[in-house]
Amino acid sequence: MNELHGKKFIASYSGGKDSMLAINRAINAGLEPMGLITMYNTDARRSWFHGMNESLLKKASDLMAIPLTLIRTTGPQYQERFEEALLDAKGMGAQVCVFGDIDIEGHIEWCTERCEKTGMKPYFPLLKEDRKKVVYEFADAGFSAIIKIVDVSRLPERFLGQIISRETADEIEKTGADICGENGEYHTFVYDGPLFSGRVDFQVGEILSLDNYLGLDLVLLDQI
Repeated sequence: MNELHGKKFIASYSGGKDSMLAINRAINAGLEPMGLITMYNTDARRSWFHGMNESLLKKASDLMAIPLTLIRTTGPQYQERFEEALLDAKGMGAQVCVFGDIDIEGHIEWCTERCEKTGMKPYFPLLKEDRKKVVYEFADAGFSAIIKIVDVSRLPERFLGQIISRETADEIEKTGADICGENGEYHTFVYDGPLFSGRVDFQVGEILSLDNYLGLDLVLLDQI
């Protein structure tokens, strides 16, 4: 880890708790943040997987004072556009890309391969850590996150809209779902915490449904 101290990084930013904790750890370890990159689904007009709208992501970026780049792409172009983003960041001086993955080998291999192809150093601050400890650390660090998406085939709908805490995490674990949601049982949006200069103020809008997933439409208050 010492060899990364002082190096400039970008982060693969989903808006969720694990990417946020990874960014926080990287900064605390002495790395310098240069930017956030978020893969944005041009068909759905939301970020891939976490379903964040552009204004929500940009507000969070502004409050963290870390520039955000949306990588607008379709599914077939996803890998190519991600690599292009890494090359662009490298050209601006970034040396490291930070990821919030924990222990799903396929995800870690994919991220590592993208970095190796573009000459970037991948860094996984949460790698191989106990999932419960990761959730607890996130909550204890003072971050606030709302459960934005739930896979109702694996986690009860009642968790949609709940705020992440040790207690919420324990209740999730009791259902048999992964406590960290690492397998996609749920996704979160982090709207406040130690990296923020203020809170992202939003209102919960309609509930969106797609296959087994239910998601909350979060709308910035200054856009209402």
